[in-house]
Amino acid sequence: MSSRTADLRTRLQSPWAAMFAICFTQAVVLLDTTAVNVAVPSLGTGLNASVDQVLWMINAYLLSYAVLLVTGGRLGDLYGPRRVFMIGLVVFVAASAACGLAQTPGQAITARVVQGIGGALQTPQAMAMITRIFPADRRGTALGVWGSFAGIVAAAGPTLGGFLVSWFGWRGIFYLNIPVGVVGSVLTMALVPKLESSVKQRLDVLGSVVLTLAMLGVVYALQEGESHNWGTLWGPVSVPMLAAAGVALVGVFLLVERGRQNRDPLVPFVILRERNFTVMSIVVAALPCGLGGMLLLTPLYLQQVRDFSAFQAGLLIAVAPLVSIFIAPYSGRLCDRLGGKWVMFAGLLLFAAGIGLLAALIRPDSQWYALLPGLFFLGLGMGVAYAPAGVVAFEKIEPAMSGAASGLFNTTRLCGSLLGSASVGAVLQTRLQHGTVTDAVRFTYLLPLAVLLAGALGTLLARNRPSDAPPQTGPDTAPERETSGAAKS
Repeated sequence: MSSRTADLRTRLQSPWAAMFAICFTQAVVLLDTTAVNVAVPSLGTGLNASVDQVLWMINAYLLSYAVLLVTGGRLGDLYGPRRVFMIGLVVFVAASAACGLAQTPGQAITARVVQGIGGALQTPQAMAMITRIFPADRRGTALGVWGSFAGIVAAAGPTLGGFLVSWFGWRGIFYLNIPVGVVGSVLTMALVPKLESSVKQRLDVLGSVVLTLAMLGVVYALQEGESHNWGTLWGPVSVPMLAAAGVALVGVFLLVERGRQNRDPLVPFVILRERNFTVMSIVVAALPCGLGGMLLLTPLYLQQVRDFSAFQAGLLIAVAPLVSIFIAPYSGRLCDRLGGKWVMFAGLLLFAAGIGLLAALIRPDSQWYALLPGLFFLGLGMGVAYAPAGVVAFEKIEPAMSGAASGLFNTTRLCGSLLGSASVGAVLQTRLQHGTVTDAVRFTYLLPLAVLLAGALGTLLARNRPSDAPPQTGPDTAPERETSGAAKS
């Protein structure tokens, strides 16, 4: 009996048990990011909200989420990623309950802002914890599994969201987060080791404020640009002016950080000097742009041209994440053997092939099965491409800076999603004024196709480092679980 107990304890303390807890728990944020979009009509009806109010129920979350990702990541470096991960989870779940209980559009929008704050605290910690829990020789596989899981769950969000809305109403999307969050918190506390910072540092408040204002300007301009025809927002302030102010503040932020590199900067520049991290942080923006374009254009065609319901459209689109489930486990292993550069390159090309096939196969009278080849290749691309981006980016990042790096990495990915959505929406709107829905969808697909191909070319700038070198060692490589008698650092 004692040997079985010891064996069980060993398994529960393994890095893969911690990985399971992290992935399960983070699913609440990943699903919520895409699942809520399918509830737009139900939200408007259920809360008697205007179109603008319903859109802000989506945009308010993304806005608070995007502007705080870097700060959330750095807080994990300073105070321990598991602690900040748990705080973010509690905030997110509490805000989800408030969303489900909302009786007015204002209450829902406020709760969504708080949800975004919780998500921004939680999201960067996942990659940071995985980087520190796994030894170097298994880190590629681990980051590959996590990256693939994140992509699959995000892609499956609309299908699950359609199911929940159809059977439980729009409130079901938010109520689902409560039991998942409770179980996830138990798993995290039981299976994920404490990863306290060994160096006492302070949060860069000035840098955090400047970066938050900069991101607020850029993200708000991207979100609201299309609805204001890229013109005036209010008074003399236009969308381009706000975006330009945000970009200018990014420059101010870099100047502030340059003077703080020797005293607890928000973004240590050593991260940006790592070539592979910088390259992959830009290239990874192509993935949500391609995925977001597909999730916007394909359901639009299916529902408006082929008369599919939202749930039927979601089921067909689910072919892509379903295919990627069977491919993703092998992607991280290939990264460990061959290096992530060429795996990422191949994944982006497969992703682009799927988008290109969808554009070519969509016709006014196309049957649903005509889209299967495009969705199949898109699923292959998702399964291959989502893993290596993080593997290549983080292979030389010091674990003590993994939170800040993860915040930056996720910020550029989210900006890619927002920029892609805004661009796809603008092109689609313009084409709809001069042709049919089918023609507009087919033409607009060329934009995410071009972005994915550009991302594939950008991948060639990274250095390929097959993970066959001797594994790195260090105190953060494979941390021991803290015992009751251990002193906290």
